[in-house]
Amino acid sequence: MTGFFDLTARGFIGEGRLQLEELVLAFILSSLVGLERELRQKSAGLRTHTLVGVSAALFMLISKYGFMDILVPGRVVLDPSRVAAQVVSGIGFVGGGVIFMRRDIVRGLTTAASIWFTAALGMACGGGLILLALATTGAHFIVMVLYPRLLKRLPNTRERTSELAIQYRGDMVKPVLTCMTELGFSLDSLTFSNTDASPGNITTMTVRIRGKRAISHGITALAALPGVQGVHLLPSDKRQ
Repeated sequence: MTGFFDLTARGFIGEGRLQLEELVLAFILSSLVGLERELRQKSAGLRTHTLVGVSAALFMLISKYGFMDILVPGRVVLDPSRVAAQVVSGIGFVGGGVIFMRRDIVRGLTTAASIWFTAALGMACGGGLILLALATTGAHFIVMVLYPRLLKRLPNTRERTSELAIQYRGDMVKPVLTCMTELGFSLDSLTFSNTDASPGNITTMTVRIRGKRAISHGITALAALPGVQGVHLLPSDKRQ
């Protein structure tokens, strides 16, 4: 039994203090990444990221040292990157499990990318690339913590979809569409609840529009058109 735990006597390489330190570092760094996701109440949090990071580091160490006892110089040669390469493809199944779609919006992409990042982080620790592991962990927190604050200060460059209910008298279809086009909005759909455009009747037109500008600009411009009686932004749960 003593001989089994005597690593030196067994001639095993890769089960020393250095490898344990690399595993511990992978544990710490992946836990930090997972803690950030956990605090944001994401589907994959502290436990998932920690296990992914430590497992990736262990696979990397196995790939480097796990077959040293069967190698024979000039006769038995193995590619040490083969096991590690499977981590890259295998982690895609875990990441794919946290991505889902709801109301035409894809969610979970950042968490999936974070899991993939944690696997790479663990591989860097297992490969002995400590400086790279520390640097990329710092880069992760810059992206996840500082970038959202930076994006809030930048002009909005992302298209958003909104749905408006416009009440008007007379023939206002062309003026409404012209106004939306001039403001930079594009029309996705157009429906009417009352097609009688007699002078005394109020027609409700529902439009779904896309654009980079704030929808408040569109509401203000439409409300100022002659003949428009009211403009209302439909809540998301009322949209079809």
